[in-house]
Amino acid sequence: MAEKGFSYRVTALDGIPLVKAGDDVPGTILAALAAHDLMLQDGDVLVVTSKIISKAQGRTVNLTDVEPGTDALHYAGITGKDPRLVELVLRESRIVSRASKGVLVTEHRLGFVSANAGIDQSNAEDGDSRVLLLPLDPDGTAESIRGRMKAETGADIGVILSDS
Repeated sequence: MAEKGFSYRVTALDGIPLVKAGDDVPGTILAALAAHDLMLQDGDVLVVTSKIISKAQGRTVNLTDVEPGTDALHYAGITGKDPRLVELVLRESRIVSRASKGVLVTEHRLGFVSANAGIDQSNAEDGDSRVLLLPLDPDGTAESIRGRMKAETGADIGVILSDS
C-alpha cells in the first residue's frame, strides 16, 4: 500500500562521456549535474551503471592475454563457450552452479549467483576480444561515491550500482 503523498521521479543524466580506466566517475557525474542545472537533495538516490565503474577501475581484460586452464577447458567443452572467457568466469567465481550447452551459472566472488559471473562483452570496446569484469568492491565504491556527493553538494543521498 502506497504512502499518501509519496511519489518519485526518474531523471536520466545526459552528458556522461565514455568512461576510461582511471576516470573520476563522481567528478564526471557532478559535472553532468551542473551542466543540466540539476542539484542533488537529501533522500535522492543516484543509480550508477556498474559498467562505468568497471571501466574506470580498469576491469577490462583482453581475451588474447588469457590462458585457459584445465577446468576452463572442461567447462568450455560442456558449454560451447570460449575457453578464455570461461577461465575469467572461473577466476571471478567461487563455484559453478550449472553448466550446460550455452549456459554457465556461477556463484560470483561477491556472493550472488549469475550467468558468466556477470562478465560482459557487449559494453567493452572491441567486444570480440575484450570483456568487462564487475567492479572489485561495489559496496565500497557506492559508499565512496555517496561520500563524495555529500562532500561536494551537502546532500545526503543513496547510491546504487546497477547492472545496465
